[in-house]
Amino acid sequence: MAMLRAPAADVSRIGPVFTPPDRRGHGYGSAVTAAAVELAHHSGTADVVLFTDLANPVSNAIYQRIGFEAVADSVRIDFRSLG
Repeated sequence: MAMLRAPAADVSRIGPVFTPPDRRGHGYGSAVTAAAVELAHHSGTADVVLFTDLANPVSNAIYQRIGFEAVADSVRIDFRSLG
């Protein structure tokens, strides 16, 4: 599955993307992600983004193969209460 989110500021976002473990390695994730990009473009959205984990070389290679390119790194910081 690949969720295509409605455009905001003329940019659509894909995510999450998920393939059940027993179905991986058959190209399903690649196919639904590429189809989501195509749907966004046919709907009039020129720019499509997704966020990926840099520690996952499989998904990163797939996204690059279907046309995505890395443009920035981001960091998530969670703050916890000390009390």
